[in-house]
Amino acid sequence: MKNFLAWLLFVLVVYAFQSAFMPLVYFYGIGPDLILLMTSSIGFLNGKKVGSFAGFLLGLFEDLATGTFFGLNAFTKLIVGYVCGVFSTRVLKDSFGLPVTASVLNTAAVFLMTEAIMLLLGYRFNIFTHLYTKLGPLICYNLVFAWPIHCAVRWLHKKTADKK
Repeated sequence: MKNFLAWLLFVLVVYAFQSAFMPLVYFYGIGPDLILLMTSSIGFLNGKKVGSFAGFLLGLFEDLATGTFFGLNAFTKLIVGYVCGVFSTRVLKDSFGLPVTASVLNTAAVFLMTEAIMLLLGYRFNIFTHLYTKLGPLICYNLVFAWPIHCAVRWLHKKTADKK
């Protein structure tokens, strides 16, 4: 129970930081997706089952908190958590390049999945303009915050891990 409360507090603090302080440095309404970075780190550290479950819960929490299309964040974060969890046994978890590279790939994947779903729902926009004006700044922000979020998730993971 204590581990659950620690993770819940961590998620709430990260989301509060993302929604309260990050708008101060937004670039034309675009800012970092700390929940996405946290999902990929959890997936890398815990495997595909926990990663996909955490991705679903974090995405669902983000859907409930933001009021956007319900289920969109839950679906995309679930996919990210699962894919990162698949690679959890094949990567060095303390590497600097892991969260940085994963942040670029995951950000692009979530962005493209979201854009594809929006197109399927009937929304019309210029995809190339969105790539330039939205994906570029989003990747830059996520690059900056990937390593600190990964270190924080790894620290909490070590603190709450079961002692064997």
